[in-house]
Amino acid sequence: MAIGSTMHTFEVDLADVDRGVYEQFTMRVARHPSETEAFMVTRILAYCLEYTEGIAFGGGVSTTDEPAVFVRDMTGAMTSWIEVGAPDAARVHSGSKLADRAVVYTHRDPEKVVAAWSGKTIHRAAEIAVVSFDAGFVADVVDAVARRNAFTLSRTESQIYLELNGTHVSTEVHEHRAA
Repeated sequence: MAIGSTMHTFEVDLADVDRGVYEQFTMRVARHPSETEAFMVTRILAYCLEYTEGIAFGGGVSTTDEPAVFVRDMTGAMTSWIEVGAPDAARVHSGSKLADRAVVYTHRDPEKVVAAWSGKTIHRAAEIAVVSFDAGFVADVVDAVARRNAFTLSRTESQIYLELNGTHVSTEVHEHRAA
């Protein structure tokens, strides 16, 4: 018998001063057995830091035609393709062609993520941002995750302040270019 996904609930209080986004919402996140906790945390951070009308999680590991997170406009057209982790160049290329904007959030070494794309064709590579966090930040967040979570995230001047279930962590948001 296959092991099912683990459900996590996050009561999110978001204050993104850099983008002028202030929202409170509940997020239910299914973590597939093959998904690492670090990947799930990075996916949640990407969702929050990209939060806008029309944002949604992709179908997960079994869906190859959707990213981890995406944004669609009111017509259904994909406006943002948001990958997580270390996607291959072909996937980033495809996403960049399908959406107005493509971005990758990673919990891995961003230089290695970008280096793996070297010499490969990526549509509008110079426009693709690779977003990373300070070393240890994602691991600290992973340690604080429970099945039910109180999640308060503030971003100001590219600095994140996160309170998760009584644990306080912070990081700078680092942005690298694919090309």
